[in-house]
Amino acid sequence: MIVPPLFSPIPPAIHPRHADVEVRTTAWAEAHRIGSDELRRRLVRHAIGSFAARVMPAGREEVVQLMADFVLWLFGVDDGCCEEGDLGRRPGDLAETLHRLLRVAQNPEVPLMLDDPLADGLRDLRARVDGYGTAGQAARWVSHLREYFFSVVWEASHRGAGTVPGLSDYTLMRLYDGATTVVFPLLEMAHGYELQPHERDHRAVRAAEEMASFVITWDNDILSDHKERGAGGYFLNVLRVLEEGGLTAGEAMSTAIAQRDRVLTAFVRLSDHLSAAGSPQMRQYMAGLRSFVRGSQDWGISSVRYTTPDDPAGLPVAFTDTPTDDSREPLPIEAVSWWWGVVPPGPSPVERLVATRPGRARLVGTA
Repeated sequence: MIVPPLFSPIPPAIHPRHADVEVRTTAWAEAHRIGSDELRRRLVRHAIGSFAARVMPAGREEVVQLMADFVLWLFGVDDGCCEEGDLGRRPGDLAETLHRLLRVAQNPEVPLMLDDPLADGLRDLRARVDGYGTAGQAARWVSHLREYFFSVVWEASHRGAGTVPGLSDYTLMRLYDGATTVVFPLLEMAHGYELQPHERDHRAVRAAEEMASFVITWDNDILSDHKERGAGGYFLNVLRVLEEGGLTAGEAMSTAIAQRDRVLTAFVRLSDHLSAAGSPQMRQYMAGLRSFVRGSQDWGISSVRYTTPDDPAGLPVAFTDTPTDDSREPLPIEAVSWWWGVVPPGPSPVERLVATRPGRARLVGTA
């Protein structure tokens, strides 16, 4: 199925040292033996270093490197344990393994999984998180890793039973099983600041984070659908969930795109408001969330992980500045409909500024 150009009002960017990051991530994967030899050979071709460089285009290079290595490690867990391995169909056994890995993340000195490559890589990642961030940021990184582990066990229960969740449950699962929340503390580390609790814990900030996660994971589902269907066997994405609900493949695609467009327009309005009303650190954090959204989009349409050159996917090569759905009404998804209650009515500060200018730029293309 052909994926049309997706709406993206966020300009692209990439860190100038992206090529160096890519080389070092390949070396890190080999040094820690992440995944099987076959999986590792695939992962190092997926331009994961460039992904991190797009998410943190102006970040500290050492934190960009940390994110790249961490994302490759996550794929070692997700692809190696959850989707392609036997553990991905045995939620109880998967929970055991992930609980031990969580203990390694909490306390790297514990003598658990000493000969396990994933545990070895995780110990290295935790040491670098401690080195580049504060104690609070490290604690939140571990807490978000717990959320990710918890959600992939939920997904494994569906994979083992061959079932498909309803849309609200799938949305709730997807907010965490994409591991987007584990990246949030790294966005702060990349620029050497830490949000204060009164800002970080505000409901509107959490809504903006969840909106960003929704758009990133919906885009991933849309752009990876060809790869997952081509692989055969069980797969789970929003298109399959919508088709299980009675939509045709074409209707599911249009619906999923409209859903992410509506959320993205709300995210832009909310992040504009938070940037205008918040501290300098809040402005930087909202800019980081935007880069995370756009960097994921640019990587998604360019990485061989999703373009699958041997069986080319019909992915777009650019983006559009026109949403298919910019309604200000909440999506009819129970788990997330509360977001719209914290989006201020009326135009955002940026929208008011743009409205005073003669014409507007078209933000398309990739970095």
